Amino acid sequence: MATFGKATFDTIVYASSRPTYPKQLFDFIFKYHERQPGSRWDTAVDLGCGTGQATTELIPFKRVVGVDPSAKMVDAARELAVSNAQSTNSETETKFSYVQGNAENLSFLEDGSVDLIIAAQAAHWFDWSKMWPEAARILRKHGSAAFWIYSEFRVANHPSLTPLITEYAQGSDPESSLGPHWQQPGRSILENHLVQVPSATEVLPNKFTDFERVFFTGTRDYYPSLPSTRPVILRKKMTWTDLQQYLRTWSSLHTYHERYPDDLKRPDGDIAVRLWESLKNEAGAKDQDTVDIEWPVALILVRRA
Repeated sequence: MATFGKATFDTIVYASSRPTYPKQLFDFIFKYHERQPGSRWDTAVDLGCGTGQATTELIPFKRVVGVDPSAKMVDAARELAVSNAQSTNSETETKFSYVQGNAENLSFLEDGSVDLIIAAQAAHWFDWSKMWPEAARILRKHGSAAFWIYSEFRVANHPSLTPLITEYAQGSDPESSLGPHWQQPGRSILENHLVQVPSATEVLPNKFTDFERVFFTGTRDYYPSLPSTRPVILRKKMTWTDLQQYLRTWSSLHTYHERYPDDLKRPDGDIAVRLWESLKNEAGAKDQDTVDIEWPVALILVRRA
């Protein structure tokens, strides 16, 4: 996405403030991959890898490639791989490589050369009319793909805060909410848990099999339109100060400030600070109090025929 490549975008704050994908999610994906007899663990590719948070979890594979359109993100991902290796006194970073490029054009990868494709918090930006054919081209026979996103956060112990968050993130007033400042249609696809992504088995029935949609979104009370749901698995305990840092990583906030720069000069704080103060006051909390944040996750799984 264009915002993440801008000089004003802070990849360090982004990486430290975003939630960490749980081991449970990767175990779920790896078990899906290994269910196919003859599954291989040679090469995995992470599309839209960002700072490499998910890329570095693909340890079972001998070779791992991260791909992102932003040079800043690719640089940050390389630094993370080196840092992780140094902190563990290992040489595992040698299995990781990173390429600046688009998910829909992976010409540097040979036909049938990849065992697993993943995309973490990136699939809502893909052009699926090109993505599915490219995935079919690079995947080996019986190879797997797993694409997931997390949607709007919730404060687990304070459900009464959800309307405030929703109005801030999805409201229609361009001056008082971030709704009109998201890049579309990507944001809508994310908010709708990837249901607009066409089924690979319908687009290319001779190339793919076992297409599944899995929703780790909590009880159906939250999203009654989803066919079935599992418990939430993406959580992070943070201070309220940490939560404010997370709010500042939103691409829509950067766009909002480009359009309304005077908002940063307000004595009561910018739009993100004002939401944060409202949430904190409603919860009766202080800056350094801890808060449990959770994110619904939607996952697409598919296998190469």
